[in-house]
Amino acid sequence: MAIEIHVPVLGESVTEATVGKWFKSVGDAVAVDEPICELETDKVALEVNATASGALSEIVAQEGETVDVGALLAKIDETAHGKVAATATSPKAETAPTAPASAPAGGVRASAAKVAAEKAVDLSKIIGTGPDGVVTKADVLNFLEGGTAIPATPATVVRQEILLREEVVPMTRLRRTIAKRLKDAQNTAAMLTTYNEVDMSAVIGLRNQYKEMFEKKHGSKLGFMSFFVKACVQALKEIPEVNAEVRDDAIVYKNYYHVGVAASTPAGLVVPVVRDCQDRSFSEIEKEIVRLGGRARDGKLSMDEMSGGTFTISNGGIFGSLLSSPILNAPQSGILGMHAIKERVMVENGQMVIRPMMYLALSYDHRVVDGKGAVTFLVRVKECLEDPQRLVLDL
Repeated sequence: MAIEIHVPVLGESVTEATVGKWFKSVGDAVAVDEPICELETDKVALEVNATASGALSEIVAQEGETVDVGALLAKIDETAHGKVAATATSPKAETAPTAPASAPAGGVRASAAKVAAEKAVDLSKIIGTGPDGVVTKADVLNFLEGGTAIPATPATVVRQEILLREEVVPMTRLRRTIAKRLKDAQNTAAMLTTYNEVDMSAVIGLRNQYKEMFEKKHGSKLGFMSFFVKACVQALKEIPEVNAEVRDDAIVYKNYYHVGVAASTPAGLVVPVVRDCQDRSFSEIEKEIVRLGGRARDGKLSMDEMSGGTFTISNGGIFGSLLSSPILNAPQSGILGMHAIKERVMVENGQMVIRPMMYLALSYDHRVVDGKGAVTFLVRVKECLEDPQRLVLDL
């Protein structure tokens, strides 16, 4: 019986992918859950696994082809045994198109090599944005769109000097996707931002008191983000519209809390999702943030790890930002902006005291969230951080 292998769901707003590499040839033996090919999208490269054991009887989508979600990739014959591949590397690697110039140190994906060979592109001039610097098909296409030198023209001396001082760098597919999604969020949502400030003394004191014990017991450091995730979940339970989204002509309220934690990578901004934060402890949240952050920096995040978020936290404070207005991560209705902690003079009981203060910003979709709800949400986050015992006692 022939088992069909189709393109899986690729995540929010991703409808197509490029077949980057086949790990198996027709006739090769395959086992259940064994990777048989790699797909490249605007955001990540992901492996497609075999759904049955047998032999690969047919490859429908060749390397370099663009395929839609649900498209047929290959077929597996369950009744055949197949031959065992000599090596774990791609059987297509030997027949992949050869680029006309030396390959970059990070390597070249087969789909990228094919396009480079067809267009006579010198791969040594392309900087790879894939994992470990590998050149992807998107990198080659970006180079073709804007990587050629500006032709000499009889322009004025002033214009020539300006051109010499400018550098034209084409946007990567990831950067174009980020730009499109952020602009779509601005164009679709009735976005507004409200601000508050929080005294971080209690959180800093609690962290300093228990960080060594915490790391020794759980094997992970106690950071600030777990406090913010817990505080946001507490506030989201009280103000559920911030955890909702507009879908067609209805409002969908989510009774679970998948919090996206924005992370900056060399390729651009990504938002991996910490799922079911309402059921996770501080240590579980910290470990998951560290795990996702590492995969983000290595370019190994899967689409599942970046989709399904109900609320997002962005920490511009790690770069020194004092105050900003974050843009919504559509289709979500709320995003919290964290900022740098700075000592400031505050007035308490008629006395001037120095406190470690942080500005907080909540951007929200006014179609779903009223001003009262947004302000109340931010006040609840502030209260939980200034009195973190509330998080332990679920108050």
